[in-house]
Amino acid sequence: MAVIIKMENIIKSFPGVLANNNITLEIEEGEILCLLGENGAGKSTLMNILYGLYCHDQGNIYIKGEKVEFSGPGDAIDRGIGMVHQHFMLVPVFTVLENLILGSELVKGLSLDLLRSKKELEEISSRYGMEMNLDAYVRDISVGMQQRVEILKLLYRGADIMIFDEPTAILTPQEINELYKIMESLRKKGKTIIFITHKLKEVMEISDRVVVLRDGKVIEAVETKTTNVKELAQMMVGREVLFKTEKPDTKTGREILHVDNIYALNKRRLPALKGLSLNVSAGEVVGVAGIDGNGQTELVEVLTGLRKIGSGSILIDGINMENRKSGEFLDAGTAHIPEDRLLRGLILDFPLYENLILGYEDKKPFAKGIFLDFNAARDWAKKLIDKFDIRTAGVNVNAGTLSGGNQQKAVIARELQRNPKILIASQPTRGLDVGAIEFVHEKIMDAKKDNRAILLVSLELSEIMNLSDRILVIYEGKIIAEFKGGEVTEAEIGLMMAGGHR
Repeated sequence: MAVIIKMENIIKSFPGVLANNNITLEIEEGEILCLLGENGAGKSTLMNILYGLYCHDQGNIYIKGEKVEFSGPGDAIDRGIGMVHQHFMLVPVFTVLENLILGSELVKGLSLDLLRSKKELEEISSRYGMEMNLDAYVRDISVGMQQRVEILKLLYRGADIMIFDEPTAILTPQEINELYKIMESLRKKGKTIIFITHKLKEVMEISDRVVVLRDGKVIEAVETKTTNVKELAQMMVGREVLFKTEKPDTKTGREILHVDNIYALNKRRLPALKGLSLNVSAGEVVGVAGIDGNGQTELVEVLTGLRKIGSGSILIDGINMENRKSGEFLDAGTAHIPEDRLLRGLILDFPLYENLILGYEDKKPFAKGIFLDFNAARDWAKKLIDKFDIRTAGVNVNAGTLSGGNQQKAVIARELQRNPKILIASQPTRGLDVGAIEFVHEKIMDAKKDNRAILLVSLELSEIMNLSDRILVIYEGKIIAEFKGGEVTEAEIGLMMAGGHR
């Protein structure tokens, strides 16, 4: 196959960080290339340069043998390059059709030619096996369908080179499988795909070739069929990685969380929790497994004071917490790792040190009367940065400048340092690489060893199986099954998650 893209000696730096260090990369026409690396390895930066979002400091880019200079994404789009970002660039109150044509509208006289646009898009979606309702509002469709909209946007604009940045980070297992089918269909029709990820299972399933980045450099480039998960993990982090977390042998203590027969509505005022009950004891990890959209989000919000219940009861260490405020849940001993770190985990425009004291900024040693002790806050932040390996240029940088994985580590660091009675962990390793996942799992096990109760809500079945002492299956707002760790297989849980029986 011919080389369609060559990035030669690319250097890109930000204040205090050398993101890309003399990277040379070749991509062949019609292949699925995986760009693999830890968080902060430089993957997204390199692809943002290829897409025209960043200007490189040094180096050259060649498309089909011709040297190019991009002043913005428009130049890249004109050269047939498109990018599906990890966080979708869609307008929720617009229809699918309106989002697809935004910026590339066809006109007829003084009006938009929506009929012609719709006909073209229906033909494109049918050709690539991505049929959808073009008249639906984006706010009303699933995350997987929103991703299809992003892919169709690229096809509508004539992209031949497609960059996917962490495309499975927020998808369910079923949606991931659908994405794989779409990518294979795109490849068969001559598209070249660059796939940014840190999930080793995905690399082995979908890619032809793997380029591994570490600390801004290319470490290795291999054909996928010649390697394995263990080798790739070692290339990523520079050491051997343990894929099985050792669970400490701790005795279960008193009951910390007791939830009895709770009912709650979702944000659209429809029933989400329908008589759900569960309990978690000190020194115990209870995992909640389910397909996204079966009440997990509402359950976590109810247990952290972010959503009211219609009926039922919630006790934390014997204290009635029904419809209390989130601050009262914190005071009662609850820590919360939210599923969306950008929405509820961090204030992106605040410096990192302020984010690391959120929730106890009014308590000693950070509060001096009505004032904040900035030195104490910065010293505290430095300790957490070292302890949790948060990669940053310093405590004063805004949280929004950190990579997604380091943002998540900051949230986890802050919550675990609360010394909670119960940790509500929702998707705690979402967006993390294999090394960081190992680290987070160790921290959760340390919390178990410290006799804390842990409710783990995750879409990663392997994570649930690996960490949980008990596993609960949630379906349509109810707990429909319960097992001790080791009593059930992933396949059996998967069947029950879809409403089937063991």
